[in-house]
Amino acid sequence: MKEIMLGNKAFARGLYEAGCELVSSYPGTPSTEVTEEAAKYDDIYCEWAPNEKVAMETAFGACLAGRRSFCGMKHVGLNVAADPLFTISYTGVNAGMIICVADDPGMHSSQNEQDSRHYAIAAKVPMLEPADSKEALEFAKLAYELSEKYDTPVIIKMCTRIAHSQSIVETSQRVVPEHKPYVKNQAKYIMTPANAINRHPLVEKRTLALTEFAETTPINFIEEGQSNEIGIITSSTSYQYTKEVFGDKYPVLKLGMINPLPVNKIKDFAKKVKKLIVIEELDPIIENHCKVLGLSVEGKSLFPLLGEFSQSLVAKAFGEKDKEACPAIGELPVRPPVMCAGCPHRGLFYTLSKNKLTVLGDIGCYTLGAAPPLSASDMTLCMGASVSSIHGFNKATNGENEKNTVCVIGDSTFMHSGMTGLANIAYNQSNSTVIILDNSITGMTGHQQNPTTGYNIKGDPAGKINLEALCKAMGFERVVVTDPYDLKQTEDVIKEELAADAPSVIISRRPCALLKYVKHKPSLEVNRDKCKSCHACMKIGCPAISFKEGKAHVDNTLCVGCGVCKQLCKFDALV
Repeated sequence: MKEIMLGNKAFARGLYEAGCELVSSYPGTPSTEVTEEAAKYDDIYCEWAPNEKVAMETAFGACLAGRRSFCGMKHVGLNVAADPLFTISYTGVNAGMIICVADDPGMHSSQNEQDSRHYAIAAKVPMLEPADSKEALEFAKLAYELSEKYDTPVIIKMCTRIAHSQSIVETSQRVVPEHKPYVKNQAKYIMTPANAINRHPLVEKRTLALTEFAETTPINFIEEGQSNEIGIITSSTSYQYTKEVFGDKYPVLKLGMINPLPVNKIKDFAKKVKKLIVIEELDPIIENHCKVLGLSVEGKSLFPLLGEFSQSLVAKAFGEKDKEACPAIGELPVRPPVMCAGCPHRGLFYTLSKNKLTVLGDIGCYTLGAAPPLSASDMTLCMGASVSSIHGFNKATNGENEKNTVCVIGDSTFMHSGMTGLANIAYNQSNSTVIILDNSITGMTGHQQNPTTGYNIKGDPAGKINLEALCKAMGFERVVVTDPYDLKQTEDVIKEELAADAPSVIISRRPCALLKYVKHKPSLEVNRDKCKSCHACMKIGCPAISFKEGKAHVDNTLCVGCGVCKQLCKFDALV
């Protein structure tokens, strides 16, 4: 049956059809929907793991037990999972194992735009790169075959445009292969130095075999063109842009297998054209491969190392007329990200900003606390870094900044990688104040459950970690909860904990305003007679509040009646 599917949904369908039996992932845009869609199939056990390392190790355990498995993450998540990845490359697999990594060129929702192809090369594992939803489905099925044939995990690299665009796929029935029995094999699976030394030659031999596969696989194919003046080598979204700009004007070598890359296929293609050009986003992986082969090639001399490509960019690089119908990104109105109306983090960040505290931030919705008018954060690095960094910050300054420095981290991020930093504070004793922003969900990626919510990926009751008990068990005697909607209480708690001569944890607890079960109060209104146009209500940066005709105005379609702005108005104009 044919159907229009989102790239991530098609990927999940491919997992289902290929007989995948376990999925363990950590949500991260643009990869999240693969796991969410897979969870809709009752035949697949799916879970949100605390972090990507745990997800990959869980998937490995399942493949070791003889069941096809999958783990998914965004590009920065692969940094977290790199430790098991490099060793699983040595051990190989039992049943098939797929790793999805979704890159984010243009950094639509990421703190960097690293190129995950480097990981496949460094770990010496095969990587496939679909260019549309159809290939996302088909490559998932192919990846399991390659994984089991060549005894390797297989990475499938998605990116924002492929993950979140739609195209036609053809679905088929689910086929679960015969389970592979687990057989104890210490030399294969116990990676002590003596065993690992013997496994490394097998990895190199496997790479040679996969290179031979890359020469003949139909996912690396040539499309003939009308003119051989130029030959284009490309993959993923760059292939789509190339075809939309040029059609069949020039011959194209479209690569679906991005590691290892073919050798002879590329050389033969180069012989047929007068000029060879590589079109690829981010780093010159294909281009450098061609140069190693001794080919004369252009790539990054024409195309940027930075950002996301487009039809317009490709056309301009070739001196072609811009065929892109919609305006370029730079011409669109600016729409800065902002915390939602009623966001529980807003009251906390207002308090931190008001008291001019140094705030070490983390990854999540609350990263937006750095934006004006709150401008509350001083640093954001990676998941969990806030907790580790405040310890180093305070230790390096011999405690001179302890009374005016805090760190903030979300509940899901804390479970992901904040606990080890907290253990370091408890163990090595810095008087650091850690604020856990508990909004009862993983908010930034679209409301996924986590180990503190008490529900699993399907919304069924699950194990629930008690943050207060956990922090106390880790050695913190000072653990206090505050409601960020109550500005006075929040400010009093922060001042008290900063004044204490002991490490402390503040839990700022209030559910995300967008959760379906949260009951909102009626929208506030402005008494224009009482409003003195002092702009105090604007200091919290709520999108529901604006000024019209010189007076404050509340948009009743956005306001959830949280009352934070009301606490700032000295004239009782908000009612």
